[in-house]
Amino acid sequence: MNLFRNVVFIAAIAGLVAGVVLACMQAYATDPLILQAEVYEKASGGHHHDHAVTPVDTSAMSTASPVPVEVATHAEDEGWAPADGLERFAFNVLANIVSGIGFALILVAVSEFAGGIGNWRQGIFWGLAGFAVFTLAPGLGLPPKLPAMPDSDLFQRQIWWISTVAATAIGLGLLAFRKSLPLAILGVALIVAPHVVGAPQPASFETRIPEGLHHQFVVASTLTRLVFWLVLGAAVAVVRGRFTGAARSLRDSFA
Repeated sequence: MNLFRNVVFIAAIAGLVAGVVLACMQAYATDPLILQAEVYEKASGGHHHDHAVTPVDTSAMSTASPVPVEVATHAEDEGWAPADGLERFAFNVLANIVSGIGFALILVAVSEFAGGIGNWRQGIFWGLAGFAVFTLAPGLGLPPKLPAMPDSDLFQRQIWWISTVAATAIGLGLLAFRKSLPLAILGVALIVAPHVVGAPQPASFETRIPEGLHHQFVVASTLTRLVFWLVLGAAVAVVRGRFTGAARSLRDSFA
């Protein structure tokens, strides 16, 4: 029970820090792009928020295609959504904190089986591994998409995403912790296999979203997730070191 409590405590603090950092980065890097995409979605009669979306200048990142002037102001309401502005940001912070704690729990639990994260450099290493497993590998087949963009069946995407994450994690584990050529070959095969099979794709790729806007979103989303995982790994290392002291593992740490 003491070990479980320590894992949860470290994950909660690290997930809180990383989640807040991610939400702040998204407010600058990805949310303006989503708002622009929602304007195109409205113009095609799609779902919209209660408050009108004002086009946001994202020239700090790169130049996006012009936003259409014609906006459907009476599109059918598809249900409740947080209002744009502070309310939307607050819900985004909450969601990122919850997901951050969940990812931190996985990171701490798995790293403890390998001896634990001893310092911030190891934390960065584990953060890069988490980024590769949960963002980079699935993103190669299922890149982030903006509102109003076509997509394949949700269940098929979930199956492929979970399979890719599991195969990549096992493959990286074999490469990192098993000094054997056959196991290394198996690890590489596991990492490559989901991409050989291929991710499920929509029946049509036709969309009103400009290609440049989508490219900006993919890049911004990937970079913010990279920083998130680096911060998460470093935060786990710092918090773990602060509360375990000279103990070699969480099992031997504070009561």
